[in-house]
Amino acid sequence: MEIFIFILNFIFLIIMVLVSVAFITLFERKVLGYIQIRKGPNKVSLGGLLQPFADAVKLFTKSLSYPFYMNYYIYYLSPAIMLFMMMLGWLIYPLSFGLFDYEYGILFFLCCTSFSVYTLFGSGWSSNSKYALLGALRGVAQTISYEVSMALILLGVIIMSFSYDLTSIIMHQNFIWFSFLLMPLFYIWFISGLAELNRTPFDFAEGESELVSGFNVEYSGGGFAMLFMAEYGSIMFISLLSGILFFGGSLAGLLIGLMLSFTVIWIRGVLPRFRYDKLMFLAWKSFLPISLNYILICFCVMMYLL
Repeated sequence: MEIFIFILNFIFLIIMVLVSVAFITLFERKVLGYIQIRKGPNKVSLGGLLQPFADAVKLFTKSLSYPFYMNYYIYYLSPAIMLFMMMLGWLIYPLSFGLFDYEYGILFFLCCTSFSVYTLFGSGWSSNSKYALLGALRGVAQTISYEVSMALILLGVIIMSFSYDLTSIIMHQNFIWFSFLLMPLFYIWFISGLAELNRTPFDFAEGESELVSGFNVEYSGGGFAMLFMAEYGSIMFISLLSGILFFGGSLAGLLIGLMLSFTVIWIRGVLPRFRYDKLMFLAWKSFLPISLNYILICFCVMMYLL
């Protein structure tokens, strides 16, 4: 009976995540439309409400076009593995109806995000296109760089809560949110999250203006849809995880996580792309020293209080 309930909860989680991914794409197109003083999708159903489902049917039913000299297995497996790793990361999210309660949830999250580097590079390299390869190389370099600062910020949260478990981190914020105690780390976390997700102003892996579409330029149909779903599922997950890590994970933390998702979309509409050398300078010369010093201060304060 317990196994049946677990499988039922897991299927429910997958369905809810995929439906939320569908509607966040519609939400992004609407927000960007109003930022650019135009209407977003408004023809399919009531106000364009079913537009994402129409797009999904179109993408998964259209015929596939593929490069003649591609690496067959890696080309087709990379989008599926990227989507699978995104869904795997959602397992650590603490849900009220119960699923998993990982004692080392933070470490599992780092493993899942680190593995996404391989799928990104695999999808770009296997396409055998110079634009896709350049986009993949850019994405790998920036992801590896910003994972260092993200890991250090998570170390600061771990020091404050003495736990890798997200449920324990929530309980330690009953009286005061970590966003007040670790405010510089929260800002660095959010900016690093944009770089980790390859979102504006750090969308170098795609780079539409110079790389056509970057690492996914040779994908169409179902493969492109899976890459798209993995990206937007990761946006939702990082935003809601930020609500847990820095805002307590209650209803207020959930609402702030949704606001962060809106902020990610809003930034795409108002900011230009960063310069690549400044991206690397920001990671290694600014974020790394600040996070290291702040973690050292937190550690000394916690040792003094204990």
